[in-house]
Amino acid sequence: MSNRYLRQVVLPEVGEGGQARLAAASVAVIGAGGLGCAVLEYLTAAGIGRLTIVDHDSVEESNLHRQPLYRMSDLGARKVEAARGALGALNPEVRIEALPERLTPVNAPALAAGADVVVDAADSFATTYVLSDACLRAGKPLVSASVLALSGYVGAFCGGAPSYRAVFPELPRQAGSCAESGVLGTAVGVMGTLQAHLTLALLLELAPTVLGRLISVDFRTLHVGGFSFRGAAEPPDPLTFIAPAEVGAADLVIDLRGHDEAPVSPFPSARRLSLEELEKGAPVLPPAPRIVLCCRTGVRAWRAARALAARGHKNLALIALGG
Repeated sequence: MSNRYLRQVVLPEVGEGGQARLAAASVAVIGAGGLGCAVLEYLTAAGIGRLTIVDHDSVEESNLHRQPLYRMSDLGARKVEAARGALGALNPEVRIEALPERLTPVNAPALAAGADVVVDAADSFATTYVLSDACLRAGKPLVSASVLALSGYVGAFCGGAPSYRAVFPELPRQAGSCAESGVLGTAVGVMGTLQAHLTLALLLELAPTVLGRLISVDFRTLHVGGFSFRGAAEPPDPLTFIAPAEVGAADLVIDLRGHDEAPVSPFPSARRLSLEELEKGAPVLPPAPRIVLCCRTGVRAWRAARALAARGHKNLALIALGG
C-alpha cells in the first residue's frame, strides 16, 4: 500500500480494508467548479479508484478565486481536462475519466448506474432534480450541496434514503447565481469538503450513516444547523425534466424566454409566452398530449407548470436550456 494513505489507514474507521474499498470505488462528480474542485482534490488525495468528472464549461479568470484547482495557464481550457491534469499530478493512482458535456436526463441514468456514489457539485436546481431522479431509480446515494453568498447546505439523498424531491418538493421562486449574488471562495471550499467527507463516509460505511442527513452552514454568523429527513415521503406525480432531444412532434412546446434573452428558440414550433401570462391565466392553450415548458434554469418552467397544473393540465414536462 502506498505511503500516502498511512495517516488515514491508521484510523480504526478506515484500516487496510477501508482503504481497499476506496481503491475499488467509483464516484461520479457532476460539476468541476467551486464545489467540484474541493470534492475532486480530497477524493483524489484519499485514493478513490475511479473518478468521472462531468462539466461542459471552460476555465475563466472569474472562477479562480473559488476554484484553486486551476491556474492562470488553464484559462480557456475545458475544466474537465484541466482538472484531470491537476489531479493526475496529485495522485497518479486514481483513474480519472473526463466528460466535457452537460448533465442531462439522457446521460444521467448511465452515470448513476456506473457509480457507487454520485456527487452533485453543479449548483443547478435542474441538475439536482435530474440527478436525484436517476439516483433514486438506480438505488445509488447522491451527495448534493449548494452555496450562495454566505450560506450553504449539503445532504446525502437516495440510496435507501429519501430523494432530494422528498425534502425539497418545490423549486424556489427565483434562482440566484454566484454571478448575481456573489459567493465567498472559502464558503464554497468548506461545503465542497463536506461533500467529499460525506462521500468517504458512505464508501467506508461509517455508522451512523450519513444518508438522510442535511447540514446547513451560515458563514456570516458561523451557525451550523441540520436535520434528519429519513421519514420524508416521496412526492406524488413529480414534475420531471427532459432533454431537448426527447421532445416529440405532438408536444406543445412553450419557450418562456423573451426574444431579447433568446432570439432563436431550439424548437421552431415553440410558442413564446411569458411566465407572467401563464400565471395570470392566459392564454387558453390548445389540447396536446403533453405540454413542454422551457427556460434557462428551469425555475420559470417549474412555476409555469404549477400554474398550468392548477388549471387542470396534467401531462407536463420541463426543460432547462442552460446558458
